[in-house]
Amino acid sequence: MAQYIISYLGGNQPSSPEEGKKHFAKYKEWLSSLGDAAVSPANPFKNTNTVNPDGSVARGSSSSMSGFTIIESDSMEKALEVAKACPFLDIGGSLEVSELMQMPG
Repeated sequence: MAQYIISYLGGNQPSSPEEGKKHFAKYKEWLSSLGDAAVSPANPFKNTNTVNPDGSVARGSSSSMSGFTIIESDSMEKALEVAKACPFLDIGGSLEVSELMQMPG
């Protein structure tokens, strides 16, 4: 079975702590619904730095990616269906779904 990475891009912060708890509960429910298909379910980023081609380092990210989830699926179409059910979309975020290639060695 192939593995797919779902990358989280953008999204709006909750307007209150209560809204944040409500959204997180929906997110945990979605992750639980994935069962064994969730290989690496929740991987948020923290303290991101960007290393530039000249070797300099800048605080922060050069993209809006804030984390990822890795799932197993029979096809890209099924992986996309899984992503379409993710509550991250409810807060204005976008999701990129990519098949992971297995590298030799």
